[in-house]
Amino acid sequence: MKSKLRIGVLSDTHGLLRPEARAFLIGSDYIVHGGDVGGAQIIDELAGMAPLIAVSGNNDTQPWATRLRETELIRIGNLFAYVIHDLAELDIDPGAAGVRVVISGHSHKPMVAERDGILYVNPGSCGPRRFNLPVSIGEILVDGGSVSARTIDLNVS
Repeated sequence: MKSKLRIGVLSDTHGLLRPEARAFLIGSDYIVHGGDVGGAQIIDELAGMAPLIAVSGNNDTQPWATRLRETELIRIGNLFAYVIHDLAELDIDPGAAGVRVVISGHSHKPMVAERDGILYVNPGSCGPRRFNLPVSIGEILVDGGSVSARTIDLNVS
């Protein structure tokens, strides 16, 4: 297993996988989608780029979305990450569960924050623009036991 991993993180595509998002995800060791995917074609395209972990969002109600779970607990290198669409619905104590990273979406607001040793990452939305929020995507970098994250404004019109 590689000691350094790059995880591309996106959410709230709502059926639109922009070319800028695709370009950013190239070279990811894994891709995590935080829900509100909006179509099976997005799942198929992302899965063709790298191993994909995706959860369903509140708008993923079509039959294709039944293959997505509401939450996923995944191992990334030496760390555990928990993926859920809406952080307000977090149903575990991440610290007690041994989780180091919580990945979410839903708000369309990019955010990276560390609280009580847990890194919370919301890449924002890289689908259709909502209100005046940025169109954004994120990445998590894992190097052995250390982890960092950032979000990127895709600067699209």
